[in-house]
Amino acid sequence: MTAKSISQRTQTLAAVAMGRKSADMVIQNGQWVCVQSGEMIPGTAIAVKGRRVAYVGPDASHTIGESTRVIDAQGQYLVPGLLDAHMHIESGMVTITEFVRAVAGRGTTGMFIDPHEIANVFGLNGVRLMVDEAAVQPIHVWVQMPSCVPSAPGLETPGAVIGPREVARAMTWDGIVGLGEMMNFPGVSAGDEKMHAEMANTRRARKVIGGHYAALDLGRLFHGYVAGGPEDDHEGTRMEDAIARVRQGMKPMLRLGSGWHDVATQIRAITEKGLDPRHFILCTDDTHAETLVTQGHMDRVVRHAISRGLPPMTAIQMATLNTATHFGMARDVGMIAPGRYADILLVPDLPGFSVKTVIAKGRTIAEDGRLLIDLPPCSYPGWATHSVHLPRKITAPDFRLAASENGQYEAHVIGVVENQAPTRHLKLNVTASAGEVAADMKRDLAKIAVIPRHEGAGNDIQVGLVQGFGFTEPCAIGTTVAHDCHQMIVVGTRETDMAKAANKLAAVGGGQVVFRNGELIGLVELPIAGLMSNEPVPTVARNAASILEGFRLCGCRLNNPNMQLSLLALVVIPELRLSDKGLVDVSRFEFIPVLKRK
Repeated sequence: MTAKSISQRTQTLAAVAMGRKSADMVIQNGQWVCVQSGEMIPGTAIAVKGRRVAYVGPDASHTIGESTRVIDAQGQYLVPGLLDAHMHIESGMVTITEFVRAVAGRGTTGMFIDPHEIANVFGLNGVRLMVDEAAVQPIHVWVQMPSCVPSAPGLETPGAVIGPREVARAMTWDGIVGLGEMMNFPGVSAGDEKMHAEMANTRRARKVIGGHYAALDLGRLFHGYVAGGPEDDHEGTRMEDAIARVRQGMKPMLRLGSGWHDVATQIRAITEKGLDPRHFILCTDDTHAETLVTQGHMDRVVRHAISRGLPPMTAIQMATLNTATHFGMARDVGMIAPGRYADILLVPDLPGFSVKTVIAKGRTIAEDGRLLIDLPPCSYPGWATHSVHLPRKITAPDFRLAASENGQYEAHVIGVVENQAPTRHLKLNVTASAGEVAADMKRDLAKIAVIPRHEGAGNDIQVGLVQGFGFTEPCAIGTTVAHDCHQMIVVGTRETDMAKAANKLAAVGGGQVVFRNGELIGLVELPIAGLMSNEPVPTVARNAASILEGFRLCGCRLNNPNMQLSLLALVVIPELRLSDKGLVDVSRFEFIPVLKRK
C-alpha cells in the first residue's frame, strides 16, 4: 500500500472513533476477550469501518449512523479470529477455496500455509498457483515459501527442485510471509550451503524462517539447528521438547491435527512447569477433510488445549496474538483493537468454544457454522491435473520382497506409532521361502512399496515391511499423498490387491484407494497434483471416510491411519522410512537393506 492510502485509512478510522463519521457495523453488549491485556471485559462495543476496527469501548453509540448495522452480542464473548500458525492445505485433500469453505464458519480467519506438498510435485509453478488462490479468499491466507524440495537431497526423488534462487524470487511476491519448515535439520547443523542460502534470502527479506526439528536429540545437533536460524518448530512431541525450544528462543508450535496429537504432552511445560505462555503457539499442521467436517479446525485445537488445563484466555492467546506477534503481524491481526482487521468471533461459551458468528475483514461471513457469502471461483490448469506417470502397468510380482536364498533373516521393519509422526526402527526375524519374504498377518507384518510416479523419476519400485496397521484381511491401500516427495505408496498383505491399488490410482490421476479380497471398497480421487480434489469438503470427506472405513474393514484400528500411511516415505522424520531409492535409517541418514541374512 502507498503512504497516501494508509493515511486515508487511518484518518477515516480516527474520524469514526471520534464520531465524525459513522461506522459500517457496531457490535454491542459483548464480553471482550482482550488477549493483549489478558482481561475479560463485559459491556464492550466495537465499531467497524470497512475492513478494520475503529473503536473498542463501553459505548459506541456516537459511531452509529443511519446506515450502520448494529449487532447485539447478548453477552457473548468477543474473540479475535483464530489463526493457524502452520498447516498444509493439501492434507485436507481440497483446494484453498474449499478448505476456507470448511473452516471459516468455525472461526478460522487466518492461516499460514506451507504448500510444500504441491511444490514437491510442480515446484515453483505449484507454489504460484497457491499464492494466487490465497490472495482472493475472504479470510487471510498467507503463504510460506517451501524450503526443502526435496526434503532430503539424495535420499528421495521429488517431481521438482527448489533452491536459493527460487526462494529469493518468491520472497518478492505479495502474500509470501516467510520460509516454510526447514526440514533438513542435519544439513542446517552441518552448515549446508543451500539450506543456509535459502534462510539468508529469507532474512534479507525480513521474513520468518519456519522450523522442523524432528529428532529427539536435544544436544549439539539441536543447538546447531537453532543457531542456523529456524525460528519456530512444530515437531516436538514431549514436554522437554517444548521447554528446550522456548529456552533457545524458538516458538514451540503445539499441533493437533488428524494424526498428530502433540498438545497434551507439551502443554505441561506451561501447566506444570509454569513457563511463560506468550511464546507458545497452537497449530494443526495436517488436518484430514473428514476431521474438518466432523470435529473442526482451530476451534478444535482451542477446545482441546482448554480441556488439558489451559485457562481459556491462554489457549485463545496461543491461537491469536502469539501467532500474529511471531509473524510480525500484530498491527493487523491477532487481537480486537483499533486499526486491526475486524476479525471477530461471537462465542457463547469459551470452554465449549462453539462459534456462533464469524466476522472476517469487516464482513459477517458465517452464522452457526453456515457460510453467508459466495467464495471466488477456483480452477486449475490442465497440467496440474496430470501428475501420475507410472513406469509401467504394475503387476503382483512387482511387490516381491526377494531374498538371496531361503532361510532366516533379520528384517528392518518400519514400526507405526499411533497419533505421532515418528516411526520405530524394528528388527524382526523373518523366514524366506521360495526366494522371497511374504507378509504375515499373524505377526502384523504387511508389505510396503514406493512406486515412482513423477515423470522421468527413473528409480525402480522399492519394497519393504511395516508393522502396526493390524491388517487381518488380504488387502491393499494405496496413496499418492506421500510426504514429502509424493511418489505412490502402497501397503498391503496381498500382492494382487497391491497391483490393483497402484493401477487404479494411475487411472484416476491420484488419490487414495482400498482393495480388500480383490474388491474396491474405498476411493477418494485427488486429480490436482495427486494431492487435492476440487470437490467441496463434505464430498471429499465422504469419499475420504471410505478410506478410513476401508482401513477398519481390513482390520486396522489406528486413529486416522491414512495420515500415518502418508508419512511412511518422509525421510526427514526418524526412525525408519522407505523412499523411491530404498530403505532409509533417518537417525543416520543412510540407506540400509531391508533384509540381512542371519
